[in-house]
Amino acid sequence: MARIITEIVTGIAFGEAPRWHDDALYIADIHADRVIRLGPQGGYEVVASFPGPVSGLGWLPDGRMLVVSMVDRRVLRIEPDDSVVVHADLSEIATWHTNDMIVLRDGSAFVGNFGFCLYPPSMPRTAALARVSPSGDATIAAEGLWFPNGMVITPDGSTLIVAESGTRQLTAFDLNSNGGLSGRRLWAALPEGVLPDGICLDAEDAVWVASPPSREVLRVRQGGEVIERIELEQQAFACMLGGADRTTLFVTTAEDDNPDARRAERNAKVLAIGVDVPGAGLP
Repeated sequence: MARIITEIVTGIAFGEAPRWHDDALYIADIHADRVIRLGPQGGYEVVASFPGPVSGLGWLPDGRMLVVSMVDRRVLRIEPDDSVVVHADLSEIATWHTNDMIVLRDGSAFVGNFGFCLYPPSMPRTAALARVSPSGDATIAAEGLWFPNGMVITPDGSTLIVAESGTRQLTAFDLNSNGGLSGRRLWAALPEGVLPDGICLDAEDAVWVASPPSREVLRVRQGGEVIERIELEQQAFACMLGGADRTTLFVTTAEDDNPDARRAERNAKVLAIGVDVPGAGLP
């Protein structure tokens, strides 16, 4: 089936961690050091600016926004007066830049990190996934992951699925009532040439996967069956199901992930694609 792809925003530096929240799409514009909110009639407004690159987004139960500050490996919190404070320090857990984050309904969060330097490239190594309590205490939730990146939680709250961007797989954990992870297992092995970045979950328990190197988004079932592939002009870095009925697949794309080039060129996009099955679970 041919999908209609609409460019709803152009000219940003590098969009990541799209989140549908309070009837609006929020995006971390990483290499412009800011969080933006897209308007219903197109365009965007800057929600907050920061002294360095930011990525993962989420909200505490009282509505305060959490933002991952990548280089200093912290989670920041935006207070009601728009001041920014440190919510959690992950410098003892993250072995390189912190990245994507998923915030649970109780305000706890899981935060991934690169594990190793990408620019210039260093020796690859696995990374730990951090858990941050609602009060900001950080602990190791899981170790030995290859670049833990995008994450989803099933609607019943029992399973966390993590995209390992350093390999071609989605990995699942049982999410315990105390916030701990156990039962690590392969959720889906992905096709050759696909590396998963951002992901989102739909109501049929299928995961949409943004794959930068293959310039596409894929809809995948548990076990690895690919139901649908949508080819894109630029590399796809993240996706989110949103809109009034959560049947709009928002995709952030860019020519590549080179920080210097993205800051200079600012030609990244946000796309909107109508799909048949609505979003489910978190984020």
